Amino acid sequence: MKSRNRSEMLRNPIWGTVIDFIYVLIGSSLIAIAFNLFLVPNKIASGGVSGISTILYWKLGLEPSYVQWALNIPLFIAGVLILGKSFGYVNFALKTIVGTIFLPFVVFLTSGLDAATVNPILGAIFGGVGVGLGLGFVFRGKGSTGGTDLLAQIIHKFTGLQLGMCVVLIDGLIVVSSAFTLSLESALYALISMYLTGKVIDIVQLGISNSKLALIISEHQDTLKQAIFEEVDRGVTQMEGRGGYTDDDRPVLMVVVSQNELTRLKQLVKRIDPKAFLIVSNATEVFGEGFRRHG
Repeated sequence: MKSRNRSEMLRNPIWGTVIDFIYVLIGSSLIAIAFNLFLVPNKIASGGVSGISTILYWKLGLEPSYVQWALNIPLFIAGVLILGKSFGYVNFALKTIVGTIFLPFVVFLTSGLDAATVNPILGAIFGGVGVGLGLGFVFRGKGSTGGTDLLAQIIHKFTGLQLGMCVVLIDGLIVVSSAFTLSLESALYALISMYLTGKVIDIVQLGISNSKLALIISEHQDTLKQAIFEEVDRGVTQMEGRGGYTDDDRPVLMVVVSQNELTRLKQLVKRIDPKAFLIVSNATEVFGEGFRRHG
């Protein structure tokens, strides 16, 4: 009964919006704390408005939170005016406002914290992971922290460049700038941090799954199907394929297994049909019977 009530509550659009805003607030806080504990003390300008504020802090002594507000708010206004409807729906705009204002606010509140480390490599690693966790939460809340992402959208609109390329160009320019204004080492540490940030965002967004997707092409598909049912205890989907060279019809078996079931599956395929063609890949997310539940 409690589980059903919880499920109904989560499906409520108002409650869903509240959860989204909580994700944005938690994510923004994590980004700000990682910024002050790891990135700023080690002169790591890992792209975005936070990277610009790091450079200006070390070169001109400007308070990072003020710089972030000074850049984020005009960029948000420009995004609304220039991008119009393509900027996004009202909820997204509101969550972007929250991220745009709240992130620098937490940066300001936590600016007095002592550095967690003055080892640049540790700063790059843990700073990148912390920012990745924060951004992952923000994205799960279907929000944004604004900043150079909005600038990238504006450039994309006027130049036609792919949005991802615009983001890379802007962040790359900031990192290159840090090489000249701070040091080459700082720029290299920033690249490490940015790489880890991207990886952690993917983990938070997609989760960690040990499931494997196997595709099997064999002339003994019926025997294989029965063996998979009985010995691995997994369902099998049969698809129709066609050989590119021979133009012959070839059934393709698709099965999803856990990591510890994969060895059994491979041994089973090898035993029944040593000539079988087996492809195994990571299944990032799997929902359904025998795996994770939706929602």
